[in-house]
Amino acid sequence: MADVFLRRKFFYTQTSSGGGRTMAKIDKYCAVGVYDPPGYSQGIRVTAAQTILFLAGQVAYDKDGGVKHRGDFKGQARDVFAAVKALVEAGGGTLDNVVKINTYVTDVRYRPEFRAVREEVFGSKGPASTMVEVSALAHPDYLIEVEAIAVI
Repeated sequence: MADVFLRRKFFYTQTSSGGGRTMAKIDKYCAVGVYDPPGYSQGIRVTAAQTILFLAGQVAYDKDGGVKHRGDFKGQARDVFAAVKALVEAGGGTLDNVVKINTYVTDVRYRPEFRAVREEVFGSKGPASTMVEVSALAHPDYLIEVEAIAVI
């Protein structure tokens, strides 16, 4: 790949026949001339993946399915990412397998808090990431929703 910065991670998965292993390669990259932000990757190139997880948008549910952490953006964001982590692990991966997140917030002014929580979860260079401000989520007290794609 010409004119590209690569940060490579390798993940090993068992083949369906039980013999040998195949290697999923996840390359985080940015093209020359495109701004390379500190908190997320502009592009993710995946080769040799055998499983792809598509996670529905996650919100901060309490134990009864109601809204948890009303009015607390960081509390909701941490619970949302805990749900993403649990779903990825249940699907056979780790947070390192997450290649893309789409984040919906009810106020873009939450961006600094979101970035801080995303860095707690994914480290200084997370997956490809998009944030969109929306007028409302499924309940008026939800402040954030995150959907994710992971490759294993």
